[in-house]
Amino acid sequence: MKKKFTLLLIPALILALLLSACQKKDDTSTKTSEESTVQDPGQASSETPNDNMPTPPDGQFPGQRPDDGQFPGGQRPDGGQRLDGGQFPGGQQPGGQQGSASPEDLEAVASFTKDDEFSSRDLKQEADLSEAIQLTVTDGQNLTIDAAGVYVLSGKASEVTIYVEAGDDDKVQLVLDGLEIINEDRPCIYVKSVDKVFVTTASGSENTLTVTGDFATDDGKKMNAVIFSKDDLCLNGLGKLTISSSDNGIVSKDDLKVTGGTLAVTAENTAVKANDSIRIADGDITVRAKNDGLHAEYDEDDTVGYIYIAGGSLDITADDDGIHATTILQVDAGTITVTALEGLEATFVRLNGGTITVNATDDGINAAQKSTAYTPAIIFAGADVTINMGRGDTDAVDSNGSILVSGGSINITAQSAFDYDTAAWHTGGTIIVNGQEVTEIGNQFGPGGMGGHGGFPGGQGGQGGWGGNRP
Repeated sequence: MKKKFTLLLIPALILALLLSACQKKDDTSTKTSEESTVQDPGQASSETPNDNMPTPPDGQFPGQRPDDGQFPGGQRPDGGQRLDGGQFPGGQQPGGQQGSASPEDLEAVASFTKDDEFSSRDLKQEADLSEAIQLTVTDGQNLTIDAAGVYVLSGKASEVTIYVEAGDDDKVQLVLDGLEIINEDRPCIYVKSVDKVFVTTASGSENTLTVTGDFATDDGKKMNAVIFSKDDLCLNGLGKLTISSSDNGIVSKDDLKVTGGTLAVTAENTAVKANDSIRIADGDITVRAKNDGLHAEYDEDDTVGYIYIAGGSLDITADDDGIHATTILQVDAGTITVTALEGLEATFVRLNGGTITVNATDDGINAAQKSTAYTPAIIFAGADVTINMGRGDTDAVDSNGSILVSGGSINITAQSAFDYDTAAWHTGGTIIVNGQEVTEIGNQFGPGGMGGHGGFPGGQGGQGGWGGNRP
């Protein structure tokens, strides 16, 4: 009986094996048939998946995967929009417009002009003294100016504040002619109310304003600058003004302009600071700051806070940022030397002209998202720029958006020359990196490369970067 059962079992096993083999063959055939009819979304059946993919200048793909044109789940890793496919992060392109990035988009962003940014009186370096009022400072005795006019200030004193409390439409001009004030805890010049104040150094004069201690408060707020203005402030003249501060050097809660004279500021905090803008037309400016050199920012509105330099000579040494703007930093002319942790920083950096030297230990020139009105970008359009970087994790030119080199020259000495998140174009000008001229803008960390965060295979890339080269 046992032998008969075994003989019956063998044919059954053979039949089961044959049925299983036939089933696998059918499955494979079905799968092959299905795959042959599937088409990459958005691609015609006669095209390979990558035929229509836009190719940035460096051959990398900042916004698309090189295999199927889509991110996993249809989203960028950082949750934003594709950077090459028509929208910037937040749906904004440079200048706050919808659209795709291109050199033309960047160049179309509104720029400043000297004629628009400075009045004829701003640029006039000598005051009309025909009706000027002469004032001499005395120890412990404040001076209050409450009407429009020209006031000549001279003398040496301590614990003195010159107050300006005039009408909202009044313009006041303070002519410093051999003025020296040393205070312990309050501004030397405090502008409370006026339309605009001009601080003008008389020809050939030397003037010194110093605050040595912890600033006192006024109406519960610290007036923590040697020159503190709640309204527009313009510094000009043909003499010299030296400012030394235990906190900030010069502060304007509105616009601050420098159009002439020799200005030297040493500050334990920020040297020159304004809410709405800092504009420099001319002058010989030396800054030494424990925080930032020049800083434009209004913490209640991130659409203001720009810096425009149309000329002059600036020598800035700072422990943090050399020049820091919230929105736009534009340089048209002048000679600028910056030694700092970060050299130049803004959301949108435009370098149209001038001679700029940056010595930095973090980023040389940095475009970061500090304003909701602009998308980060850096344009080299005619300036002669030299960047010398310290060793370590540093970038000479770092944009959280794009980079355009269309003119001028860039001479970089650094381990990482360029780092960008979206795209870069070289349409003109000269680029030298570590002694070698290059014709393409390589990327250290952005779409591909060696670092950053949020990337994918081929390196750890920038946000949404797809590391490595095109397939």
